[in-house]
Amino acid sequence: MTARVLIVDDILTNVRLLEARLSAEYFEVVTASSGAEALAICAREIIDIVLLDVMMPGMDGYEVCTRLKADPNTSHIPVVMVTALDQPSYRLRGLEAGADDFLTKPVDDVQLMARVKSLVRLKALTDELRARAAAAGEASAGSVAMEAIVDTDGRILVIDSDIRAADRINGFLGAQHKVELLINPDNAAQVASEGDYELVLISMALEAHDPLRIASQMRSADPTRTLPLILIADEGDRARVVRGLEIGINDFITRPIERNELRARVRTQIRRFRYAKELRRSLTDTMALAVTDQLTGLYNRRYFERHLAAMLGRARDQAREMAMMIIDLDHFKQVNDSRGHVFGDQVLKEFADRLRRNIRGVDLPCRLGGEEFVVLMPDTDLGQAQGVAERVRCAVAERPFYAGESQPQQITVSVGIAINEQATDSPDDLLKRADIALYRAKREGRNRVVHDAA
Repeated sequence: MTARVLIVDDILTNVRLLEARLSAEYFEVVTASSGAEALAICAREIIDIVLLDVMMPGMDGYEVCTRLKADPNTSHIPVVMVTALDQPSYRLRGLEAGADDFLTKPVDDVQLMARVKSLVRLKALTDELRARAAAAGEASAGSVAMEAIVDTDGRILVIDSDIRAADRINGFLGAQHKVELLINPDNAAQVASEGDYELVLISMALEAHDPLRIASQMRSADPTRTLPLILIADEGDRARVVRGLEIGINDFITRPIERNELRARVRTQIRRFRYAKELRRSLTDTMALAVTDQLTGLYNRRYFERHLAAMLGRARDQAREMAMMIIDLDHFKQVNDSRGHVFGDQVLKEFADRLRRNIRGVDLPCRLGGEEFVVLMPDTDLGQAQGVAERVRCAVAERPFYAGESQPQQITVSVGIAINEQATDSPDDLLKRADIALYRAKREGRNRVVHDAA
């Protein structure tokens, strides 16, 4: 995961220590030695997350955070306050200033990466939604204010087979949120999918159940794909916590649970979840029909061309990777000729549904025309793109299409992938390489994924 991290601290040793840890995980690091310098950097550069020391001369971390959150141009940037002051009163003051999270010195490596990766992942999603709104020409959807999002009265599901521990969490959160307890996790993923939850807390100490399997099931189900998940862990759970972060856990908290820390982490996840949801709602409500394919509900070629240029420009400016995959339904003309165009249209609609379910929330699916589709994939390397493409291919090939009729139709797809590999790549260059890869896939037997390099 690539991102630009701004470290703000007046003590050079602290800066160098955090910089070394983040650079080892391939984050791009920017540094500032004062609050004024940090504000200037955020105003003129693209920053994905700020690690902000509290105790600094002149302008302290609280004031810097307050100013960042008060500016509509920087209010969506996550701020993690780094402090040696571990008293609850200091954490509450940080929350009032708008901080998204806290780290206590000396900073624990696992917690540092968990906090940074979680907040960067959420910001990437909201950045993409804001960019889509701009590409659609809808200013209001791109300007939803983070500070306008209410982070109380959330619907929270607590999964813990220990009744006393679950009741204790309910006691911490129940005054501010609607908390439901699930003591028997047999059907936890289904309960989460059917409930209108905004956050799930999963104990790592479940009896006779694997909490990471439950989390994985939630991440693979459409209703809970973007639902925030927090693990409740013990000190000995570090290895499994790291594994959880890899499969999409948003955050974790270690026992014994401190009331204010739990509340802060819950508020962070609910606020970000509601912010992304509001962006989606606003974008959906205002998206003009001119950029939507009426048959499949995907974006159309016009929107694709506008968004591709913007996405490629951002990837170039930020030195990030992006991918494109073009998908073509194999022998689709024969389906239309033998089963009729009504049946063919139903197949296209069902394919669009399978496509949506098997790509990531940040990916952008479009219909180019006929039976040809394209997916734009920001901040994505070749391995990630191939993994998503193979998932889509299998989702089509492994189950026939009924399209409302009793006689099924077996369908396969061919997929061509291209990556922005050169600084001079234009939208046409990327599209041409993906097309070449697609035709290679067809020549080599169809029902396959092929990548074409520059």
